[in-house]
Amino acid sequence: MIRPAVAGDAPAIAQIWNAAIRDTTITFNPDEKSVDDVAALIEQACLVWEVEGRVQGFARYFQFRGGAGYRYTAEHTIMLHPDAHGQGAGRQLIKALCDHAKNAGMHTLFAGCSAENPGAVRFHAALGFQTVATLPEVGFKFGRWIDLVLMQKHL
Repeated sequence: MIRPAVAGDAPAIAQIWNAAIRDTTITFNPDEKSVDDVAALIEQACLVWEVEGRVQGFARYFQFRGGAGYRYTAEHTIMLHPDAHGQGAGRQLIKALCDHAKNAGMHTLFAGCSAENPGAVRFHAALGFQTVATLPEVGFKFGRWIDLVLMQKHL
């Protein structure tokens, strides 16, 4: 089931997010999120995928860049528990997130995918996102530079 995130989801979301921060390059951020950090972020647009009462994934969007000129452009984050991959939850979450963003007046949604995560690029392409740029060596994690693939979908 997909539903809006609530404050009580923050520990589960933090657990999913922090595993990705610690163990992967799907996010370039090296600093883990506290439950309070996550609780503050989910007050904005955030959806969760829940199975049998357990949060198995989340997706959120936020303004792409600061300033009023970007108020109709958003970037998103989507992460699933490792056991939840391949069950269609990611597709359902992104579709629901795109609908939410469009209903909120967003014009376009961006995905910033680590070039070391070609599965994310394929996933987004299959859902109508188009690669608009590759930014060489803009991320740094685990002692190496990583490219960022920017993908865009007009809502």
